[in-house]
Amino acid sequence: MDVKEAGTSLDSLVSSFNTRIAELQQLVIARNMYPASSISDLSAIDAALKGMELQVQNIKNRLRDETRAIPKAKKLIEAALQQQKKLETISACIPSCIPERLIHLNQDANKCFNVQREEHKQEPGFDSSKPEEPAGPAPREKKGRAPPPMWYVTGDELNSVPSYMKQRLTLDKVNAAIGDMAAYAEANAQLIAAPRKKLAETNLDKALELREIATTDGVKGKHFFLETDIKGPSLKLDNTGRALLTVLRHLGRISETRIGHHRVIILLRP
Repeated sequence: MDVKEAGTSLDSLVSSFNTRIAELQQLVIARNMYPASSISDLSAIDAALKGMELQVQNIKNRLRDETRAIPKAKKLIEAALQQQKKLETISACIPSCIPERLIHLNQDANKCFNVQREEHKQEPGFDSSKPEEPAGPAPREKKGRAPPPMWYVTGDELNSVPSYMKQRLTLDKVNAAIGDMAAYAEANAQLIAAPRKKLAETNLDKALELREIATTDGVKGKHFFLETDIKGPSLKLDNTGRALLTVLRHLGRISETRIGHHRVIILLRP
């Protein structure tokens, strides 16, 4: 930069400085011309500015809070996506027609038991504080016993089964059979737990037989059913039913044992 250019730049700076001073002088003169009104005007402007500053501070605080909440929101979204994947997996495993026999069986048994208990209360000498004796040496069923396991098969599990074993079985058929097995096991559990006086003559012999089986090693404390209990609607004693039992045994859903002349199928838990 030569001397001429430096002088021009300095002159421009001085001129700008003088212009700013002149503007400030005019503002001071304008303020002093009407001192009474200028004070109130300046006070109003000051209040307005403070209000705007307060709004700006509130906006900053809100932005800060939202910024801090972003990591939490991301974690919630990740958890929701994981839960969605689990629900999709469960949905894929549930058969299209969920067996209602198990639900109806529990409801009917409870209703029947309550009606019979009310009738029995009317008999002379009835003492509701005395528990009724079961029909055999089997241990009394505990309150709150767990329902039969309904451990559905996933698509990946079924695909892992060898083709010669799986044959033409579909995921829906396999899981529908699991629902049937749970219904058989629940029916047997209710017979085992029912007091002798509540059992019909047609069910008494089977209840005594089931109670004897329930006390044997390997079966005690587990839900089970007999091969003779298999009557559908999805699981039947045919070639498809035998293939279903083979696949479920291979996948660890059931185990089998022979007790007397009975083939006993035991439901396993995860």
